[in-house]
Amino acid sequence: MLWLSELLMQNQDLQSFEEMLELVRERARAGERFLSSDVKPPFPDTPPDWEERVEATFTSPMS
Repeated sequence: MLWLSELLMQNQDLQSFEEMLELVRERARAGERFLSSDVKPPFPDTPPDWEERVEATFTSPMS
């Protein structure tokens, strides 16, 4: 399972929501099957619909 909090802790050099989405995409392509959006990303560019965007990126990693 991919925990968003764990991804953020392991990649503290991330600067934006879009960079985080790319990591989510990579992990989905690598075979992660489940996602937990357990924390809100702390980036200034995090959109109001961040949960839906993270989920869409995770479920459609080839986009």
